[in-house]
Amino acid sequence: MIPTARIERFALSSPFTIARGSKTEAVVVVCELADHRSDGAATGRGEALPYARYGETPEAVRAQIEGYRGPLERAALIDALPAGAARNAIDLALFDLEAKRAGEPAWRLAGLPPPAPLEVLYTLPIRTPDETRALAATHRARPWLKLKLGAGAEGDLARVRAARDGAPDARFVVDANEGWSIDDLARLAPALAALGVELIEQPLPSAEDAALVGYAGPVPLCADEAFHGGPAEVAGLVGRYTAINVKLDKAGGLTTAIACVAAARRAGLKVMVGSMVATSLAVAPAALLAAGADWADLDAPLYLAADRAPGLRFDGSILHPPPPALWG
Repeated sequence: MIPTARIERFALSSPFTIARGSKTEAVVVVCELADHRSDGAATGRGEALPYARYGETPEAVRAQIEGYRGPLERAALIDALPAGAARNAIDLALFDLEAKRAGEPAWRLAGLPPPAPLEVLYTLPIRTPDETRALAATHRARPWLKLKLGAGAEGDLARVRAARDGAPDARFVVDANEGWSIDDLARLAPALAALGVELIEQPLPSAEDAALVGYAGPVPLCADEAFHGGPAEVAGLVGRYTAINVKLDKAGGLTTAIACVAAARRAGLKVMVGSMVATSLAVAPAALLAAGADWADLDAPLYLAADRAPGLRFDGSILHPPPPALWG
């Protein structure tokens, strides 16, 4: 088998803005592995979203997948390719193909628990305080809201206050996407705690998070951009963060992501399972991993103008298990 890849584009229903910029579409790379045997053909699919933060582009990831001639075994793939979107797409395609060939669900092949409905965070992109208040009010019935911040410390506090006005009963997570300094964090954290924020995700640039050693603020911290790779990186986060965000595109596949979650648990860290802004094909395997997570940040398909068919089913903030026809 030789992996093939293509770039696909999915328009968003509205612009999605974070500290590093804004996007109007999800540009994903889909890997396919077609296995033609005498007893029938099967094709495995895996979707990845190239992570611009780490210098990935859709074109480069597609070329990396199509140029791969190494072993097509999930365990061997970890040594054959670096962590990132290309390895993730191939790993997921292998999982999907293995499930189809074996007639077994991917969760069982991965040694994960049976999937069950998940309560997911719903993310509010960066907007003005008035727009944030209106967005939060629109989604006030959702139990968890995640606010994108990092566009200016004082404006960030105003946005959280506005969101609390709009959704007085919601639980809040905020994500600065590396947009603050240690002084910003120290100044904002007490006010955020008073507003009911339960977790701050990636407050500082990852290159500066040594400043978090010895920091003892009122709101727990979660590593995202500071955690990029495999389980060996987890130990270095202890003493700086209390949780990590595990994403398949960062880990380089579900195989490695499972090991990352296990390493985090051994280190006493909590776990968020997240995804990039992508389609249900990318989120489906992450939903299997999130069964044992503390937070499931897997609302990405809800931002698309149109998702894949079949796609994942959401009832409000409840994400149902992925259908086999989608993946796995």
